[in-house]
Amino acid sequence: MSVFQLYLELGIDHIMDFRGYDHILFILTLCAIYFFREWKRVLILITAFTIGHSTTLVLATLNIVKISSGLIEFLIPLTIFLTALFNATYKSEKVNRQLHRLKYAAALFFGLIHGLGFSSYLRNLLGSESSILKPLLAFNIGIELGQIIVVLVIMSLTWLVVNVLQARRREWNLLISGAGMGIALVLMLERFPW
Repeated sequence: MSVFQLYLELGIDHIMDFRGYDHILFILTLCAIYFFREWKRVLILITAFTIGHSTTLVLATLNIVKISSGLIEFLIPLTIFLTALFNATYKSEKVNRQLHRLKYAAALFFGLIHGLGFSSYLRNLLGSESSILKPLLAFNIGIELGQIIVVLVIMSLTWLVVNVLQARRREWNLLISGAGMGIALVLMLERFPW
């Protein structure tokens, strides 16, 4: 197995690992207001998140940016809470263009925070590598692929609940967003940096 393939698989596995469910929860809340037919917007949203995520992941892994891990562990559920709160208060069935720009900017910014959460994990993995460029690239591509898999599962579940089980879109959004807010609130209280 090549170094690229190894780190690609580590990136995918890192996203798909349910022990780090806060990342999956963030993606779930990020996608809660979208349907399958809006897949292009969701892909752009997830990619904006990955760009932010990858930026701080690289900067922190190279020790250019250093922020307290306790603060980051608190900020990650805060991003989930804010995303879910936005979804729960959003009333329109259709997300307009201006709102999308705001969501893309928020996803990019929140990605910066989440990337810092992965940096110590990746720094430990890269410790034995002579060159980190290829492993970093592969890991970030793996994260994006893993996120796309999670999005496909979420969007399929949304389609099933709304189209087959006939749930109202707003009620589904409120269920997902409410659950996201509740879990995020518990995590924030547990991780509050005293």
